[in-house]
Amino acid sequence: MDYTEGLLLGTLWSDTDFENRSHTGLFILYGILADLIVLFNFFTGRNMLGLGIVNIFELVILGVLFLACPFICFRYYRMPIWGKLLVLAEKFFKVFLITDISVRIMTKLIPIEPGELQDFLMDYLNGTLENYTEKFSAKAGSFATVMGVIAGGVHTVLTVVLILVAAVLIPGLVFMAFRYVQYAYDWIIEKAVLKRFFRYRK
Repeated sequence: MDYTEGLLLGTLWSDTDFENRSHTGLFILYGILADLIVLFNFFTGRNMLGLGIVNIFELVILGVLFLACPFICFRYYRMPIWGKLLVLAEKFFKVFLITDISVRIMTKLIPIEPGELQDFLMDYLNGTLENYTEKFSAKAGSFATVMGVIAGGVHTVLTVVLILVAAVLIPGLVFMAFRYVQYAYDWIIEKAVLKRFFRYRK
């Protein structure tokens, strides 16, 4: 329960040591799960749980939850259990909305349709190998093809690795960016409003 509270409420509103621990595994897992949703949407043409659509209604709700966050959370530890569960449910829903945005961003970064994937990969691979073969043809002579294949293969592998790393990092970075912006806003509201008008003490 402490871990869930630390994850969803953040360091400002929770009394856990969540922020003092390393969460690299969670960061990577979140990115992988978001990527799996993107791949499901891409290959099936359907949106898993509605993720990846992002309409104006969802953005308005996310904006309202963002603005209301400090007022929802500041009395969390004084709430009855059902109140705490409602707050945590709201936080899960906000994570869902942020994930929706991440999936949409990732989907927009894919430049092709599913039916074009095979041709795109073959064209890219052939074009890469040809480019490197041409570069080595003047210097390597009869070994130009071999050198071109090796260099092109290394180039392709590095490109794939970079794409995979970016695919894992982008959803996590979107989530972290929202989390830090939320923290900054909550901190301002805590200092300027809650402690002044609500006599809030953590």
